[in-house]
Amino acid sequence: MKKILLLLGFLFVAGAGTADAAFRCGNRIVQIGDHEMEVLQKCGEPEFKDERIGYTGERLRHPRGALEIEEYEQIIIHEWIYNFGPRRLKQRLLFENGILKEINDLERGY
Repeated sequence: MKKILLLLGFLFVAGAGTADAAFRCGNRIVQIGDHEMEVLQKCGEPEFKDERIGYTGERLRHPRGALEIEEYEQIIIHEWIYNFGPRRLKQRLLFENGILKEINDLERGY
C-alpha cells in the first residue's frame, strides 16, 4: 500500500482549482509526466518556484503484529507557478523528483 507523506507541510494555494492533466503553453502542450527540462523548454522560467522535501513509502505489518517493516524514500518536490496574463488562469505545477505530477488552475493572471 503506497502512501505519500509530506513532512514539511503541504499547503495548497488558496483558490486552487481541480487538477488537470495538461495545459497549453503558447502552441505547445504541457502534460502530466513531462520532465522539468521539457516544461522549461516549452514555457520558459516560471514566475514563482519553491522546493521542499517529502517522503513516499510502504508499511508492511504481519496480521498478528509480530513483523513490521517500514520503507520510506525521500522525494524532492518542486512547485512552479506560471502567470500568462489577465486573459488566462495562472497554472500551478507540482513536480516530484523532476517529473510533473499535478497541474492546477489558479486565479486569473495580471
